[in-house]
Amino acid sequence: MKKTIDSLILLRIPFSIYLMPIYWFSLSNLNEIDPLRALAVFAIFHLFVYPASNGYNSYFDRDTSSIGGLENPPEVNSHLFKIVVVFDLLSICCSYLISPIFSALVLVYMIVSKAYSFKKIRLKKYPFLGAASVVIFQGAFTFLTIQYGVGITETDLISSSNLSLALVSTLFLLGSYPLTQVYQHEEDKLHEDNTLSRVLGLRGTFLFSAILFMIATTVLVVVYYFSNQYVNIGIYLGMGIPVIVAFYRWQKKVSNDLNEADFANTMLMNKMSSLCMSAAFIIMIVVTGSG
Repeated sequence: MKKTIDSLILLRIPFSIYLMPIYWFSLSNLNEIDPLRALAVFAIFHLFVYPASNGYNSYFDRDTSSIGGLENPPEVNSHLFKIVVVFDLLSICCSYLISPIFSALVLVYMIVSKAYSFKKIRLKKYPFLGAASVVIFQGAFTFLTIQYGVGITETDLISSSNLSLALVSTLFLLGSYPLTQVYQHEEDKLHEDNTLSRVLGLRGTFLFSAILFMIATTVLVVVYYFSNQYVNIGIYLGMGIPVIVAFYRWQKKVSNDLNEADFANTMLMNKMSSLCMSAAFIIMIVVTGSG
């Protein structure tokens, strides 16, 4: 029983909260939302797909120090892989009930996420290829997959404004992804994983992320402006203020003491940005009357 409980903990289901903004962002650009399909897609990703990916990553990494969402992770055991397989099967079966194509897209995401950690491929070892796989597939690919699952028309899916927002999601992921690695440099070094954050260095990571956030915000505001979504500009910028303040304070701490690039501060930053961005996109959905 303990092994099963430990394995379920390593799925880090609550950690899915940090990936919620992409879901709400993808829905915020839809004119109509089917509540039941939207709920089903949410459950598939946040209860099955993401946790299975987390568990698979833990199974191959076997980290002994803090990992995303768990400051003191339990020891990996053989039960974990079996549970990951069950969650993978649930992901495919449930997504197939929505549509075969949606199920195929979910399968592609799952394969890429596993290639990130799988020992014989391990994209995580390559700073640029690994980063690209994460930001493209957790960003634009997931953005469009969620919309397809919810039922967006093909015309709306491939419209220039929608594809521009999908690009924005990838730019934001590219900005935030290295920040999630700053406290794992020593652990990554032990595994010989040359992550993007290790290549950039601690100070370089913060500078890189700040630049990417500015680029992503600029593109987002431009897309909203030319789509006459002026209210969304105000909502986004307003909800982004706490994130900017938190980022600046953390960056200042790290510039004075590199030890501040630790697990606690990383999780606090993740929580702040995820909750604020999710709130912003949910407000947009409510205000614009999607659904």
